[in-house]
Amino acid sequence: MFVGRDYQLKLLSSVWDKESSSLVVVSGRRRIGKSTLIERFAEKSRCRFIEIEGLPPDANMTNERQLANFCERIGKSAQIEAPQAKNWAEAFDFLDKVITGKSKVIVFLDEISWMGGYDDGFAGLLKNAWDMQFSKHKRLVLVLAGSVSAWIQKNILNAKGFVGRISIDLNLTELPLSACCSFWGRRTTHVSMREMVDILSVTGGIPKYLQEINPRLSADENIRRMCFLPEGYLFKDFDSIFSDVFGEGIAAKRRILNILADGPASVSELAKAMSIEPNGHITNDLNDLTVAGFVAAGAGLNPVTNAKVREVRYRLCDNYTRFYLKFIQPRREAIRQGLYRFADLESLPGWNSILGLQFENLVVNNLASLCRELGLGRKLVTSAAPYARRKSATCPGLQIDLLIQTPKSVYVIEVKRCNRIEASIEKEIEKKVSLLGIGSGKSIRTALVYDGKLSPEVEENGFIDFLIPFNRLMEASDEP
Repeated sequence: MFVGRDYQLKLLSSVWDKESSSLVVVSGRRRIGKSTLIERFAEKSRCRFIEIEGLPPDANMTNERQLANFCERIGKSAQIEAPQAKNWAEAFDFLDKVITGKSKVIVFLDEISWMGGYDDGFAGLLKNAWDMQFSKHKRLVLVLAGSVSAWIQKNILNAKGFVGRISIDLNLTELPLSACCSFWGRRTTHVSMREMVDILSVTGGIPKYLQEINPRLSADENIRRMCFLPEGYLFKDFDSIFSDVFGEGIAAKRRILNILADGPASVSELAKAMSIEPNGHITNDLNDLTVAGFVAAGAGLNPVTNAKVREVRYRLCDNYTRFYLKFIQPRREAIRQGLYRFADLESLPGWNSILGLQFENLVVNNLASLCRELGLGRKLVTSAAPYARRKSATCPGLQIDLLIQTPKSVYVIEVKRCNRIEASIEKEIEKKVSLLGIGSGKSIRTALVYDGKLSPEVEENGFIDFLIPFNRLMEASDEP
């Protein structure tokens, strides 16, 4: 199934409007749909398509095996015998020779970090091949893609040699909520919003995970089959994607994720939880986790001073990762033996508290849709992030699920998932507004994004400016 990427397809298709070659970089976490997007782009372009995927890393992997695979794939595409390239310069020369004529050609180098990770000179040779050979083909689009975003960032995006050469830098994120409904097919209208929320709280907007849904089954049964059976796709996937993406340094990154699974934290808070001094290693690991799509930095601006917040807090933005760490990992052995049973999801210890964090993630990860619901679709947003302030001797602590700021207004947004939302929510929001301490220079507006039954009093009182049921975000347009 291919849904929810219309904007990205339009962006990619725009490269054909110019009479010159194009270099495109596509990054994003594993299972996000990078390969599917480029294959659909090639299909719509009705052009020659050469796809070469790097071999996955293993203990016996060598640069020679990557070279042989590269040439073999080109040979099969061109239906000619592949030479035995001694180095990447020869391999790129072979590729250049099969790109002939004036017709459109897309060359897709997938999992490029696997391909080039065994030769420190790979990126430099690729840059030379682009300058001297590939860029001379006016109807060529060369796409570089991979899940190891940190490698792409270091060797391609931030490398001096590629400055000014990249036509499109596309970071593929989760599908918008409006596209996620499509995975229930014709049964969408028959499935309750709570069931959809429960499944999306586990999968997020990851296309591959959503494809595993059986629309005929309940949310409880879908999650049981995907997560709590030894054959389940989501039972097995975490170790696979984590080792594929990070290779070395897995242990420290997993420790960070385990801490963030309980809620956002700053570098100093992470160091304290890990019983180490704050250092550059934590910052580097956080950067790798961020560019890989597992973690998001909630920087934003201080709403009182308009300066950047002093201490950036990081949140685990990948819903599947948190669910795995909180619910699957502690029960792995019992699940592996086929012994883990539960009556329903809500009987799982800590289910409701963790689902609250998962629900917040769904909302924050779909910020564009939320902004349109708040009437901010065409307005300048200067800051949008969860907001936290530590308690001190002179200042009470404060935590706001999402704080959106514009030059003239501050939007205090509460995100709530529960069976019934009582009028007491108004006092909670009012207290947060009071503690925030915004002066008269800006307007303050409040919003509640919720899943559950809303008490009639909340609507009648009119205290909250925007009441946004979650299904409105599910129905919102996904166009930027």
